[in-house]
This record gives sequence, C-alpha cells and structure tokens, in this order.
Amino acid sequence: MTPDAPASFHLAQFNVATLRLPLDDPGMVDFVALLDPMNALADGAPGFVWRLVEEGRPDATGMRPAGADVIINFSVWESRESLWDFVYRSGHLETMRRRREWFHRHADAHLVLWWIPAGHVPSVGEAMERLALLRSMGPSPRAFTFGSAYGAGEAAETETATA
Repeated sequence: MTPDAPASFHLAQFNVATLRLPLDDPGMVDFVALLDPMNALADGAPGFVWRLVEEGRPDATGMRPAGADVIINFSVWESRESLWDFVYRSGHLETMRRRREWFHRHADAHLVLWWIPAGHVPSVGEAMERLALLRSMGPSPRAFTFGSAYGAGEAAETETATA
C-alpha cells in the first residue's frame, strides 16, 4: 500500500466529458471502439477496485446525470499512484491524447477525486456532489484533483469534522 492510501481507504475518481457528436455518429467510431479495450485495461490494472457499469452494458456511457451530451466515467482505486499509473503510464494515455477529437474542452473542473472507506461503493449522486464541491469551493480534502491531491488521513479528519 502506498503512503497516501492506508489500507482502510480507497480513491474514488469521477469525470465528465461533453461529447462533440452523439456516440452513434461516424465521427465517434474510434472512441466507441476503444471503450471495451480501455475498460478491460482498467479492470486488469494494478490497484483497480471498481468501476460503474449500467445494468446490461459493459460501461456507463448511457448514464447522463450531468446532461444529455455529457458522458461519465466513475471508478475506485487502491491509491492515487495506481490511478495515475493507469491514466498516464498505460495504453490509456494514447486514448487521452485523442480526447479533443471526441470531447469539448471544459472551462470548469471535469475530474474529481476523493477518499472513501475501503468497501464503500460510491453513488453517482455522491460523485456529482463532489464535483460540484470542487467547482464551487476549489480543491479540498473532500474533493480534489491530481494537481491538488490530499492524503487519505487529511480526508478522514475533514469528514469526521464535518459529520
């Protein structure tokens, strides 16, 4: 276990992406073709714990809690390092490099991270609240980004103080 993630905590990540085109548009064919391989890569990555999928689907691209043209990605990892390694040190990076082909640039935060008790399965509502908190208040132990990370201990202290 890494120093930022005691065994009793895992890192939740939630991100939103505003589509340039509907998923069934020919301009999205490369992105759609990458969904299954990228999800399989995540599922097999060291430190992966859980990801959101819709009933009867291999992903969550049909869920639209942030708007009709906004898709979500939601997962839980053992540590910040394990998520970072998947995002930036695996085959996922090539997909990230192409994101502007498929998604509009967000003016506000589109990714939020927060610590959860190990074993807790966070809800989409919880994720939307954390993203809203990051957007309205900026980074804190309750909602942060890779560039403004907080440790699990800081998050636990903050959650206890606000409970």
